[in-house]
Amino acid sequence: MPRHKDLKRLVRARMRKTGEAYTTARAHIMRKPRKRAVAPPAARVAEPLTPVPPREYAALAGMSDRAVKEKTGCTWERWVRALDHHGAATMSHREITALVSSKYKTEDWWSQMVTVGYERIKGLRAHGQRRDGSYEATKSRTFKVPVGVLFEAWANPSLRRRWANGASVRVRTATAPKSMRLDWNGGGIVAAGFFSKGKAKSVVAVSQAKLPDRETANRLKRYWSERLDALGGVLVEG
Repeated sequence: MPRHKDLKRLVRARMRKTGEAYTTARAHIMRKPRKRAVAPPAARVAEPLTPVPPREYAALAGMSDRAVKEKTGCTWERWVRALDHHGAATMSHREITALVSSKYKTEDWWSQMVTVGYERIKGLRAHGQRRDGSYEATKSRTFKVPVGVLFEAWANPSLRRRWANGASVRVRTATAPKSMRLDWNGGGIVAAGFFSKGKAKSVVAVSQAKLPDRETANRLKRYWSERLDALGGVLVEG
């Protein structure tokens, strides 16, 4: 952990000096050779990072090989090999997602999941952390209702009040029955994505980004777990 903190301090110092994005500054620092005081200049060489063994990929990504293979056709080892081939470790999050979606014909939700998992495996972000160094709280839940019914429970103010526990909410944008962005309780923008899993099953994935630290992200993750529990109760009641 201290090593990661030292790296973050170096990255942020470079960001202040150069104005670079977090990922760009980190890439420059990671390419610099480590200096050894006892070695003469001619003998100094870059020490490569120890590769992560494939058996640890699933744990780092936060998703099992079985799940990612079932939905995308590839294990994490195959994804890492393929994305490394395209130099994805130096790309932005959006660029990697576009690559996964267009090159490998992966649906939008799983393009995001593969990209986030790859970034975690390559050390570009920690769990709950975004590529710019900020944190996010994410939570998803599957419900036994059609996706249109699930979307309406978010879009309809009277239904939303029944599970939002008095939160102050304003819908910024909505594309039925796929996505929604909301101002939520003075805590920033919440993004919700809705995905059909058949005629009577659907998933909502919630993300609240630009959070200052892991502690805030963990607190909001617990909050969203509670709200989705309440949403499930409303959907059962009808």
